[in-house]
Amino acid sequence: MTVDRIVHLMAGLMVLLSIALAHFTNNPAWLWLTAFVGANLAQSGVTGFCPLAFILKKSGVKEGSCCS
Repeated sequence: MTVDRIVHLMAGLMVLLSIALAHFTNNPAWLWLTAFVGANLAQSGVTGFCPLAFILKKSGVKEGSCCS
């Protein structure tokens, strides 16, 4: 897997996890995790810097384009 695919996968899983936790624990505070992930994705789109991608690149995961 490439950095791009891992970032997309992790973002999607975190959103789904937070929605499931909010639903099954009846605690809407879990939705803040969804807001955080969305804000991070928006910030990454504007600035080009993604903390997870930075960590993955440093750990040796190969770069690639998920949309090509």
